[in-house]
Amino acid sequence: MSGNIIDTPRDPAARAAGWLLVATAVTTVVAVVGRVAAHADLATLAESLAAVGAHRASYAIGGAGRLLSGLTLLAASWLLLRTWIMRKGLGSRAVPVLLGISGLPTAVSGACAVALAVAAPEAAAEGGPAPVAGGLAATEAVRWISGKIGFSLAGLALIAAAHRQWLVGGFMRPIAPVSALIGLGMQLIWVDAAILAHRVTGPAFVLWLTAIGVMLVTGRVEQRFAALSEGAPDQ
Repeated sequence: MSGNIIDTPRDPAARAAGWLLVATAVTTVVAVVGRVAAHADLATLAESLAAVGAHRASYAIGGAGRLLSGLTLLAASWLLLRTWIMRKGLGSRAVPVLLGISGLPTAVSGACAVALAVAAPEAAAEGGPAPVAGGLAATEAVRWISGKIGFSLAGLALIAAAHRQWLVGGFMRPIAPVSALIGLGMQLIWVDAAILAHRVTGPAFVLWLTAIGVMLVTGRVEQRFAALSEGAPDQ
């Protein structure tokens, strides 16, 4: 130990998990940009699908980003469970487990969006939206519900992380209330009227993923947990 810094071997699993969390943040941004560019959030399903048909590339890119974000989150969670922090029982297994589970419906939502981009009809000849086939309606329903489930579960992971961050202390303690607030706000995904909250929690979640990912890549998280295991003072 030198000063207040614990000299601990770097864990390749923690570093890789950090990079994957950053990748999740990047692909999540791609997903949002692609969906917004497609102008697909319209009043009716027929109008939305017509917009998807008119902007296939943008919507497909958004769906692919969502699919990749779910897969990278799942991979990051698997690696987090393999870190020495988890093996020694210092971390909360609920955090990577919830993040990993959330990655599955998120990936499903992205896959459905890609499928819609391929199959969505063009606008009808008279200028109105084309009739919606039952398969497209079902695919859109799965995309919608799986996306909300994935986002909500990720929010629960942040709430679980907040509890552990507070207990671990050090530089992680001030992060804890932020994690809790973001996680709680993410549960409002089920309330359609909470549009302002949706616009805040989405970017906040991306920033959270980026911050935690960077701290894992640089070893700051490992240093704090090493200090905790060595009985270093909480500061």
